[in-house]
Amino acid sequence: MSPPDTVLREHVALVTRAADFAARRHADQRRKGTEREPYVNHLAEVATLLAESVEEPNAWLVAAGWLHDTIEDTETTHDELVQLFGSKVADLVAEVTDDTSLSKAERKRLQVARAPHKSPDAKAIKIADKISNLRSLVASPPADWAQARILDYVTWAESVVAGCRGTNAALESIFDQSAVAARGAV
Repeated sequence: MSPPDTVLREHVALVTRAADFAARRHADQRRKGTEREPYVNHLAEVATLLAESVEEPNAWLVAAGWLHDTIEDTETTHDELVQLFGSKVADLVAEVTDDTSLSKAERKRLQVARAPHKSPDAKAIKIADKISNLRSLVASPPADWAQARILDYVTWAESVVAGCRGTNAALESIFDQSAVAARGAV
């Protein structure tokens, strides 16, 4: 096997292991929408958006897309991700992880404030995450969310993404389309 084939195999294995790990860690979780779809669908959408929107293939970014909510939403630790996926992936996941000991309002405020200071890859994950969330609000909004709450979420997501602009034009365009669709669905 030639060296490029070996690298490709390692990259495919990394992404596949990340998908498997994320699916297992989020196995019992569901999205908030009326369809209550498996949470893993969100992770798959984020990873796909990242895979399809980067100019150069980036297995670490796609793996981190699969894993982006594991520290925040499961019992997974940063150290565990380092051991399983390496520090590059683990650090990227940590960079997009909210501190769940803070109030929801403070976490949302910090996402807006910190977005401009994130690495380009972390910004891409943030944008992909917000695209997936907006698409979910259109396809299957939570039953207990009034129109005003959906519009508030769209406005907040636009504020987060404003701090991420200039790193991935393809994702930014998809986000803009998703925000228009979400506003139009209300």
